[in-house]
Amino acid sequence: MRIDAALENNSQNEEDPSAMGRRGFLKLAAGGLGALALAPEVLQAAIRRERYLSFYNPNTGETIRRVYWTPREGYIRESIKEVSWGLRDHHNNQVRAFDVNVLDQFYALQLQLEARAPVHVISAYRSPMTNSALCERSRGVARNSYHMQAMAMDVRLPGGRVADLCRVARSLGAGGVGYYPRANFVHIDSGPIRYWS
Repeated sequence: MRIDAALENNSQNEEDPSAMGRRGFLKLAAGGLGALALAPEVLQAAIRRERYLSFYNPNTGETIRRVYWTPREGYIRESIKEVSWGLRDHHNNQVRAFDVNVLDQFYALQLQLEARAPVHVISAYRSPMTNSALCERSRGVARNSYHMQAMAMDVRLPGGRVADLCRVARSLGAGGVGYYPRANFVHIDSGPIRYWS
């Protein structure tokens, strides 16, 4: 599916995206970031300032750093397109518009980690064909993975401990968090809240 069509489909199924973004992030901030007892100025920055993502995709060698939401504009369509391209299925270059809820979760994770270097995203969108092939090779891959809906990412923090990354991801209280210490990554998704190892 072309990224423009995917973005159009997403926007037709939502209320005003900027209002949903503020509400969704406020909920995330209140439920997760606020519960972490962040300094008030840091929490206010998380809610009132522009949101950006900074990540490196080791499968493609690409580094993406984009502001994807501002208080004035809400979600920025062109930035979501670029971020989604950076999170594409690298096996076949198929792309799908990423769910803004998982992008906000990823932003909150980066904010809490105070990550200065780009976080590595080792897996993001997976086409059904790629997911099926991975299922055949590994029992750990879900047949109905949120990766196929562009609602999940597998991330690692270069130079950081995967246990710390997992602890911070779980503390956000948003979506699913899978802990894979032997493979050195943490899975995050915007599905129901649940944890596994």
